[in-house]
Amino acid sequence: MATQAKVTSLDALETFRAALIVFLTKARRALDEVSDEIRRTRQWLENDRRPHWEGKIRKRRRALEQAQQELFSARLSEFMEASTRQLAVRKAKLAMAEAEEKLRAVKFWNQKYDSAADPLVKGIEGLRHFLEHDMPGAVSYLVQVQKILESYTVTSHSNAGGQPGNEEISNS
Repeated sequence: MATQAKVTSLDALETFRAALIVFLTKARRALDEVSDEIRRTRQWLENDRRPHWEGKIRKRRRALEQAQQELFSARLSEFMEASTRQLAVRKAKLAMAEAEEKLRAVKFWNQKYDSAADPLVKGIEGLRHFLEHDMPGAVSYLVQVQKILESYTVTSHSNAGGQPGNEEISNS
């Protein structure tokens, strides 16, 4: 077992510590963005899509009723071609069915969104906890290691009497 340490660069520890701090800053920012996007998606589902498709259903229902009324009128009066009105009714029914399907999908995701997003949010929160609580300790530990190695460098050079070969420590 070796009794001597061979540290070639204290600057490498400082460089790593600085890179770690930059990483932590960027990672926290990315987690904040993901959390914001999850909140915006929930709000979009609840406050935008549902009213949008409910409004579309009302509008399309009115269009369907109007097309059906025009078809009925055309059949009675025979002034208008019935096949054109039948096509308009089919088109209105398809539009109505599409809007109802979209509204069902929005309601489904309104109910299921939290259960689908919660496991992801918990993972994000776990990572956030790690970044905010554990990693600052790692940065502090690196600072302590640097101080210990720097004091070791000073002690080693004074004990060795300036003789080369005992320990190799440099700050470059």
